[in-house]
Amino acid sequence: MGRPERGALRPLVLLLLLLRLQHPAAAADSLLGGQGPVKECEEDQFRCRNERCIPSVWRCDEDDDCSDNSDEDDCPKKTCMDSDFTCDNGHCIPERWKCDGEEECADGSDEFEATCTKQVCPAEKLSCGPTSHKCVPTSWRCDGEKDCESGADEAGCATWLNECLHNNGGCSHICTDLRIGFECTCPAGYRLLDQKTCGDIDECEDPDACSQICVNYKGYFKCECHPGYEMDTLTKNCKAVAGRSPSLIFTNRHEVRRIDLVKRDYSRLIPMLKNVVALDVEVATNRIYWCDLSYRKIYGAYMDKASDPAEQEVLIDEQLHSPEGLAVDWVHKHIYWTDSGNKTISVATVDGRRRCTLFSHDLSEPRAIAVDPLRGFMYWSDWGYQAKIEKSGLNGVDRQTLVSDNIEWPNGITLDLLNQRLYWVDSKLHQLSSIDFSGGNRKMLISSPDFLSHPFGIAVFEDKVFWTDLENEAIFSANRLNGLDISVLAENLNNPHDIVIFHELKQPRATDACELSAQPNGGCEYLCLPAPQISSHSPKYTCACPDTMWLGPDMKRCYRAPQSTSTTTSTSTTTRTADTTRALGTTIHSPTYQNHSTEKPSLAAAVPSSVNVPRASSSISPSTPSPATSNHSQHYGNEGGKMGSTVTAAVIGIVVPMAVIALLCMSGYLIWRNWKRKNTKSMNFDNPVYRKTTEEEDEDELHIGRTAQIGHVYPAAISSFDRPLWAEPCLGETRELEDPTPALKELFVLPGEPRSQLHQLPKNPLSELPVVKCKRVALSLEDDGLP
Repeated sequence: MGRPERGALRPLVLLLLLLRLQHPAAAADSLLGGQGPVKECEEDQFRCRNERCIPSVWRCDEDDDCSDNSDEDDCPKKTCMDSDFTCDNGHCIPERWKCDGEEECADGSDEFEATCTKQVCPAEKLSCGPTSHKCVPTSWRCDGEKDCESGADEAGCATWLNECLHNNGGCSHICTDLRIGFECTCPAGYRLLDQKTCGDIDECEDPDACSQICVNYKGYFKCECHPGYEMDTLTKNCKAVAGRSPSLIFTNRHEVRRIDLVKRDYSRLIPMLKNVVALDVEVATNRIYWCDLSYRKIYGAYMDKASDPAEQEVLIDEQLHSPEGLAVDWVHKHIYWTDSGNKTISVATVDGRRRCTLFSHDLSEPRAIAVDPLRGFMYWSDWGYQAKIEKSGLNGVDRQTLVSDNIEWPNGITLDLLNQRLYWVDSKLHQLSSIDFSGGNRKMLISSPDFLSHPFGIAVFEDKVFWTDLENEAIFSANRLNGLDISVLAENLNNPHDIVIFHELKQPRATDACELSAQPNGGCEYLCLPAPQISSHSPKYTCACPDTMWLGPDMKRCYRAPQSTSTTTSTSTTTRTADTTRALGTTIHSPTYQNHSTEKPSLAAAVPSSVNVPRASSSISPSTPSPATSNHSQHYGNEGGKMGSTVTAAVIGIVVPMAVIALLCMSGYLIWRNWKRKNTKSMNFDNPVYRKTTEEEDEDELHIGRTAQIGHVYPAAISSFDRPLWAEPCLGETRELEDPTPALKELFVLPGEPRSQLHQLPKNPLSELPVVKCKRVALSLEDDGLP
């Protein structure tokens, strides 16, 4: 190929020259070695030596913003205060920072050798020597690292020793070497018993470590569930899997309702009630029991028939005033109840045929009651002037106080039999708390005026605690271990009161101790009550008699009051003496087993051999029993030693004066009570249980009288009759009552008084009034001062 002509290259050269003229900067760059175009900065920016652009206000601000300190070059020197040190770059630092071994100036001029020729280190610093200007922290002395160039900070120190290399430092588990000395530590699940030895942590000491059963192992623990429960894999809580679906039963005074805790079904069990505030159930027999304050009766019925009034059985209808607490012993077939009006705690068989009073002293306002038939104990709350929670055996012995401080109005109580804890609600302190069955390990779970405005009933099942609240008119639930997860189960309930859980696992089966004996009813003639199982030597049961009888020397049979055989006079005196002694609550202990109850006198040992005591039959029932008396002793043999006539005479001589004094006091009390009833028009309760008040009785009362000074309120219905007694004239007759006052006085009886005690000295008892067929009559009472 030939060489190109010169004419052909000339246009190319001209094109290159034209491009250089249009881009002189690019040409210059190409001549300078191809470094690229020069970067231009904005008007309000400063161009650094490294061609960075920074805001102009950053110029001479004593900060190296350009990274090459070009923004701080040629800046006027800043004048520092006398207490500061001026760095070579113009910066100011505190004078005490100069020559302290650390460079605070950006250029390091505060630590230059020329600056620190005569350095004196502060007290918290250590000098690195006379030839050095450096100061180091005192804590760096003998730390095993050379911080001074000459090693002055480590001079004279002991040789570095790792104590853990020899016998693990004496530690039982983990040895950690330190700059000075060493430290013994423990793995998870262990704790130091001393400075070197590790011991296992018993996590099960915390009652809330597990839902039910806690098993401790070395270094760890394991949670398990009781039979009938399974552990939830998500929450680690024990859930009931045996039996039917659990349900919650509660009363709102006028009805008993039921809520299924799984399906959330809501149903009515018993309608048209008067004033029911306490109830309990017997799961095995599917029965429910309740107390009615207005009728002053205790009822029982099968749950599937309880809505029918004809199927509702009256169990107790005598000697009841204000039964506010009820509990069923499902093992020994007994019912226990509290009576705040009579100030008593009583027990009866589930059919109500046999009963006796367990406690009648040191009770102010007893309310809720719960039983533990597996261990033979019962628990109750008292919100009186000395509020407390007490405990005793199911037979009334070994009475003790569990809670007496930081408690005001303990309303409802309930038992967690599996975990052996008692829960209660305090409506004045607005608290929900728990203790163990011995009264220890007290824990307040919830304190809230909102969720616990006025709590009344309480129940526990699985890992939840349920309670009713009168002011909120709702039922709440929460976690029983920590009080969290509070939720509303039901609301708009209109005065919810007592509450129970219906499920088979709430009432585990056990053996009736009274049935283990070869003799029926444990050989007891009247009541066989389980004894508290305090130790392996504790008796299984004891016998009890009605309130008007006493246990004999054999501790099984019941006897009437002892009678003397000498003369008629001594007989009546002895009888009155024994009754008075019983009314005073004298306690005589069995020699083989001490009875701690002050409510259970036993005069069986005091019956002399010369006294002819008749034997009571097993079918006998007490006539007009006194709630303040009871006969209760242990099922152990009593020394039946005979007492001579001399001892009998001495006893009579001592007791007769006491009996006379007691009778005088009783007469004064009855007179005062009668006067108080006549002058009392209303009753107020700080911690209401909704007893029948004068406002509720307006519909059932007949008001006679025109002035407030002499007016009285009489009940229209007489308690001795099922239906009201009406005054009607004979058919076909017309007559006027000249003075209706005597007739009206004979028709009315004060509430709670026996039929023989008519208001204002009646002439004839009501049982003697003639029955006359009558139609109707209109009585016109003139304003003649009739009270």
